[in-house]
Amino acid sequence: MIQGACHCGAVSFVYPDRPDWLKRCNCSFCRRAGALWAYAETGRITLNFAEGATLRYIWGDKTLAFHSCKTCGCTTHWENLDPSPEARMGVNCALAEPADIADLRVRRFDGADTWDYLD
Repeated sequence: MIQGACHCGAVSFVYPDRPDWLKRCNCSFCRRAGALWAYAETGRITLNFAEGATLRYIWGDKTLAFHSCKTCGCTTHWENLDPSPEARMGVNCALAEPADIADLRVRRFDGADTWDYLD
């Protein structure tokens, strides 16, 4: 299990197990956010925040909505705008305690150009 929260604690998540790896994407959004993404089916990740506590940012091909805390600005997660039951979501594990993710491999992903893993 991995738990994480934004700086002020208004938005938190629980990832139910240990991912095989985390993703560092270099697309124009993710590189600015400094995110380390872990993915799971939407219903497997627990999000905790009050209604209206996040800002949604939708851009590009409009398939994902990125969420940031309205109070401290940390990028916390993204949701897939595809309503299918197989839809995934991502949580920013850079918001977890460093010791809790230190043993996880970080894969670099070229989201800016080729959409290939670089490792």
